[in-house]
Amino acid sequence: MFFFLLFSAHLQAVIVPIIFGIKSINKFKNIKNHILIPFGFIFLGLASMFEMIDHTKTNWIYIDHSSLFNWLFYTFLALGLTSLTISVIKNKFAITTNIFLCFCSIVSYLLIDKTIALTLQVIISIFLIINWQRMFKDWIFIAYPIFGIVFTTFFGTNLSITGNQIWHVFIGPSGTISVITFYLVLKRSKNKLSKILK
Repeated sequence: MFFFLLFSAHLQAVIVPIIFGIKSINKFKNIKNHILIPFGFIFLGLASMFEMIDHTKTNWIYIDHSSLFNWLFYTFLALGLTSLTISVIKNKFAITTNIFLCFCSIVSYLLIDKTIALTLQVIISIFLIINWQRMFKDWIFIAYPIFGIVFTTFFGTNLSITGNQIWHVFIGPSGTISVITFYLVLKRSKNKLSKILK
């Protein structure tokens, strides 16, 4: 029963972002950088998929380790967050900076340390929050830092400290709520976004 809950929690984190990505292809096609939006969602779904594959190597028990699939998880997470960030930016310097941070995050995991990659992803997330809030000014966006950063960090920290796998069940759904937040903000602000980025 517990494995079913754990598997389902991870599977929905793969399916939901990919569905939103596919739906976004046509829904926001009148936006200048519209192609980055579906890529952002799909990358987040692929990140969760690689996390699931990584768990098969550890019998679905969370282990803080470095591996190819763990790197792919963090790589596609960085790509997803970066794509969503630069989809609402027009400034070329800001776009270049975000792409550079994404590249450094991906490479640093392999060449330096996983901690550096995580730190750079925090910076990418901060840029995402700043740019999306500046663009949309939508109160429901507050759910992203709460569920996507605070709660997932809380659940992940408890999982690492206690080793109790029950915390593992809550991480995926918490991340999915943050993905739903992105989609709702886009949907509520579709007309405004298209006017600004045309």
